[in-house]
Amino acid sequence: MRMHSVGGEKPAKGMFKKSMLKLIRYCKKYYWLIAISLILGAISVVCQIITPNKIGDLTEIIAGAIGMGLPVDIEKVTSVALLVLTLALLMAVLGYFQQFIMATTTQKVVYKFRSDISNKINKLPLKYFDSHLYGDTLSRVTNDVDTIGQTLNQSIASLFSNVILFIGVLIAMFITQWIMAFTVIVATLIGFLVMLLFLTKSQKYFNMQQKVLGDMNAHIEEVYSGHNVVKLFNAEREKGEEFQKINKKLYNSGWKSQFLSGSMMPIMNFIGNFAFVAVCVVGAVLAANNIIGLGPIASFMIYARMFSNPLSQIAQSLTSLQSTSAASTRVFEFLEEQELEDESHKTEVLKDVKGNISFEHVKFGYNKDKVIIHDFSVDVKAGEKVAIVGPTGAGKTTLVNLLMKFYEIDSGDIKIDGKSIHDLTRENIHDLFGMVLQDTWLFEGTIKENLRYNKEGVTDEDIVNACKSVGVDHFIQTLSNGYDTVIDDAVNLSAGQKQLLTIARTMIENKPMLILDEATSSVDTRTEELIQKAMDKLMEGRTSFIIAHRLSTIKNADIILVLKDGDVIESGNHNELMEKGGFYADLYNSQFAEV
Repeated sequence: MRMHSVGGEKPAKGMFKKSMLKLIRYCKKYYWLIAISLILGAISVVCQIITPNKIGDLTEIIAGAIGMGLPVDIEKVTSVALLVLTLALLMAVLGYFQQFIMATTTQKVVYKFRSDISNKINKLPLKYFDSHLYGDTLSRVTNDVDTIGQTLNQSIASLFSNVILFIGVLIAMFITQWIMAFTVIVATLIGFLVMLLFLTKSQKYFNMQQKVLGDMNAHIEEVYSGHNVVKLFNAEREKGEEFQKINKKLYNSGWKSQFLSGSMMPIMNFIGNFAFVAVCVVGAVLAANNIIGLGPIASFMIYARMFSNPLSQIAQSLTSLQSTSAASTRVFEFLEEQELEDESHKTEVLKDVKGNISFEHVKFGYNKDKVIIHDFSVDVKAGEKVAIVGPTGAGKTTLVNLLMKFYEIDSGDIKIDGKSIHDLTRENIHDLFGMVLQDTWLFEGTIKENLRYNKEGVTDEDIVNACKSVGVDHFIQTLSNGYDTVIDDAVNLSAGQKQLLTIARTMIENKPMLILDEATSSVDTRTEELIQKAMDKLMEGRTSFIIAHRLSTIKNADIILVLKDGDVIESGNHNELMEKGGFYADLYNSQFAEV
């Protein structure tokens, strides 16, 4: 498995714009919902802009009456106050529905992202997972998608509303009093320039943070899934140092990105307070010269806040968009990975398979520079047991992967009952084979559910008969709930018991051909004998491919193929190969030197 480098790769030029355009196009289906939300936000902003002006009018009514020694016109005050209250209530209602729509839209987009990622995983070739850490892929599905969802829910509507508010307040200020409008603009312009400077500096750290977060998830997934091995080899210190190295990079990138983005808010608050003081001073001078009254000054005290606050919110929204840009880049990278070949045009389906298989001059390499299988040819007759042996790296598992179409061969052909696998879909080929692997896979569910996995029409009687055939029925009956026992951490199953269950599951599938890949390598000799008997029962009447390092398990194979460096160097049954005294005989004797 290839390890990713940990650290901060420089973001490609224009990455922010490119990723955000992709995100906008991805949300195309929900444009109408977003548009409604933004319209509601715009109306709310208009109400917000009108409110200071009406408060100014209210101030003029009260101050004018008091200044002239006249009674306050309560009717006018009440009328304006009710209008202000109505505007406030309308803003609250519009804000509620805007948030409801954006929350709904966000969850729909996040749901679509996760569905697309789930579908994408099923379309990716195995070579993708050979070159990417599982934890990094998991981080894209969870952390990165969550980051996108949070931004859509909180930042998009906020950014749009604050831009409109900024422009609206600007217009309202100039309509009210142009000198004081310039006062507010000059005071806040400095903050805006500082904000842009901080944004340009912090983007690379947000990209680095998302990248290293993926590395952190990959490391944790790898270490904790193999925790027993780490403990066994006393590698806690080494893995701890590796964790601290990644953690330190995550700390540095997170600290820098959050510090730079977090510094914008205090700066903008200071600018807002400075603008407020400037309004008071300039307003007092203008009032002393009878240029304006108290009403416009009261309005501008509110406008000064309203003018600087949108800049603060815009800065905060742009900061969130930076995180979203980095997250979107990683998610879209995954969604744009090269998929398996589209096979929708293939209509031929193999049924009633006998099990004749032929490899014809097969050549394959995981990359062009390293060929694993050079020129492999062999004919396998229906019902034969074919053992594949050889040293590590000889290409044994690779042959099985090619037969199952997990990888596409570079040249040559593989035929099943005379039909080229090039003309058959992967799903059709997978339906023809049952597999028992070295790594047993059981999900959290009842034993019955595990044995019936993805197979319709399986009765309880079929399950019991399969388990009796492989000798695991007695053990299941001793469990608290028998076949309805839930397999979880509380149920302590040995490696051999798990393997017997997977063999029973394969028997229930009742496929015409079998692949057994190191099925007994992780169990003791006694359990190996039980599993071997179960596999012999399973292989009856089926074309079977057996990959094994323990040569004692394949002595009764019809054909033994001896691979070395991607080529078949010997073939025959056990006795024939032993009589030759060649590579196979040396391998066998090295395992049984004491005999």
